Amino acid sequence: MIDPLVIALVVLAVTGALIGFASGLLGIGGGFIMVPIQYALLTGFGLDHTLSLRIAFGTSLAVVIPTALSSAYGHHRHACVLERPLRAMFLPCMIGGFAGGTIATHLPGRWMALLFGLFVILAVAKMLPAGAREPSGTPAGGTTLAGYALWGLLFGCVSGIFGIGGGIVMVPVMVTYMRFSMHEAIGTSTALMVGSAAAGVASYMVNGWSVAGLPPWSFGYVNLLQWLPLAAASIPMTQLGVHTAHRLPPEMLRIVFIAILALVGLYMIVSGVTG
Repeated sequence: MIDPLVIALVVLAVTGALIGFASGLLGIGGGFIMVPIQYALLTGFGLDHTLSLRIAFGTSLAVVIPTALSSAYGHHRHACVLERPLRAMFLPCMIGGFAGGTIATHLPGRWMALLFGLFVILAVAKMLPAGAREPSGTPAGGTTLAGYALWGLLFGCVSGIFGIGGGIVMVPVMVTYMRFSMHEAIGTSTALMVGSAAAGVASYMVNGWSVAGLPPWSFGYVNLLQWLPLAAASIPMTQLGVHTAHRLPPEMLRIVFIAILALVGLYMIVSGVTG
């Protein structure tokens, strides 16, 4: 009989490969894929439900850091990481990430799932009427430093609260409000995720450091045994995702992104209502 631990490691590695490809392709961290799978594995091994959810959030963000770095490098080579918005949003994004992670360690999981689902569905509604835009090099909206800083704070806070990289929120906002092209939004969001995820991880580690009942190899709410297979499989797959993204037209990327947003939003709403 196959050891359940071996099965869990294989599941995590496959999940890592999927989120790596998704990160490169769509500029998302993949937390919405990682969190449910980690949660199911941890509760399956008998861990407390609330503890499992927080570990899934913290570990998911830890995986986002190397994955987003790899993805951002690939998009930067295609000149799709806009440096001025990135510089303006990066530090506020980190501050928001730490604050969001702290808030998440005190919120009921059911309300977190419901609020996140509603937020995602709102993003879908805003993106539906937006046609594909050609790269302009100069986004038309939100171009002031203060505007970028406020958006960065929001992105980071959402990232920290929900244990995601934040691209699932950043990309719709960048396309609909900041007037980035789809490729610019994907590239810039992956670079921002490095900061938001790093700050969120720090918060989950600090707030979970002395919590009782954590599984072995846990550093606060970040579990190294789950992080390793996820990160090891995700990093090489990001470059394949980047390569694919730049071979597809912006409109096709937008349709794929909207479809994923809708599925994730509905799933999280159902989880919040029935959880």
